[in-house]
Amino acid sequence: MSAAPVRDRNDIRQYDDLVDAWWQPEAAFAALHWLAAARGRLVPRPLVAGEVLVDLGCGGGLMAPYASSYRHVGVDLNASALQVAAEHGVVAVRGDAARLPMADGVASVVVAGEVLEHVRDLDAVVAEISRVLRPGGTVVVDTISATRVARVALVAIAERLPGGPPPRIHDPDLFVCPERLVRLFAQHGVELGVWGIRPSARDYARFLVDRTHPVRMVPTPSLALVYQGAGRKAEG
Repeated sequence: MSAAPVRDRNDIRQYDDLVDAWWQPEAAFAALHWLAAARGRLVPRPLVAGEVLVDLGCGGGLMAPYASSYRHVGVDLNASALQVAAEHGVVAVRGDAARLPMADGVASVVVAGEVLEHVRDLDAVVAEISRVLRPGGTVVVDTISATRVARVALVAIAERLPGGPPPRIHDPDLFVCPERLVRLFAQHGVELGVWGIRPSARDYARFLVDRTHPVRMVPTPSLALVYQGAGRKAEG
């Protein structure tokens, strides 16, 4: 079997190369499973049946277990990932995060997990998230901080560790300053709170032993590496 081709950093074709790994919790997307569980804890229960949760950059649909009470709409540019997501009950929509193919205020919840550090026009993506979110709706995000320590820890080091991101999946030039993200959301009437998250050291040690043990993401005061956020769009 031939080796996977070496792609440029942030090349979307890497997800085609790794399509069989989406639902293997010990494989290349292990950390995405851990992060999906962490953001799932921030998703509120729907108030009425049929409420829409838009899952931006849904990949293979790893949010599906945490969005089952919603009409779970996943948006991604990668067709092979969307096919996997659809197999797990996600309403799959191929679209650009900077030009979402949906109406204003359609979503009660918008989730943007591990996608903001892949986009080239962050301002447009935040504007689109805010546009499709209904007044009073909830946004949940997690992404990578634009710091020197993140470049070292999450690229130079983590890409070589079990459970770390696949090699070359990130372009560190696209990492996201938390203060900028908070400011951009505020411009669109969404008050976003952010905090750092990291893998539980004890859980990660067990994962290194058996590769199947789930790893909890736990809060940390530092925003220097991976951080999470949640906010609510103003009612007015």
